[in-house]
Amino acid sequence: MGKVFEQIDAKLADWIGRQRLFFVATAPTADGHVNVSPKGPIESLRIVDGLTVEYDDLVGSGAETAAHLRDDGRICVMLCAFEGPPRIVRLHGRGEIVPAEDPADGRRGVIRVRIDRISDSCGYGVPLMDYAGERPQREAWNARKGADGLRAYVAERNAVSIDGLPAFDGRVAEWTSNSPTSSA
Repeated sequence: MGKVFEQIDAKLADWIGRQRLFFVATAPTADGHVNVSPKGPIESLRIVDGLTVEYDDLVGSGAETAAHLRDDGRICVMLCAFEGPPRIVRLHGRGEIVPAEDPADGRRGVIRVRIDRISDSCGYGVPLMDYAGERPQREAWNARKGADGLRAYVAERNAVSIDGLPAFDGRVAEWTSNSPTSSA
């Protein structure tokens, strides 16, 4: 039987910090695609206080989370134990995106979640897995793109969601016009 927690206490925070990754689920208000994304490394997830977490929103292939949060705000952060005793923890709440000043470092901003429900469940269906390490591709991709390439990628690929909802549209023009090599 699962448990509902009043807040993230020290014991739960310690468990969260030992997981390797987390998942984020969002959905738009109207018809549209539900989105679930793996996130990590776990160090990018920070516990601000007992009812608030935040994580770095890294430049990626889509912008569904940001668009859904702008549209509706609902979010669920889920963590699973792939090592040790089985457990799943879900952090339900309302999220917001705090945009970065510039995505040139590979971060579009920070997703901040104000939690209204914390629960766990057995996790018996989650397989045991051995951790082999972090993948090197993200850092290599960021380095190949460079600052201007990351700005251009966000402008081209992350302004709107797959359903056409605005994600970073207002910031994209600012980010690309602030580029040191911009002619603006």
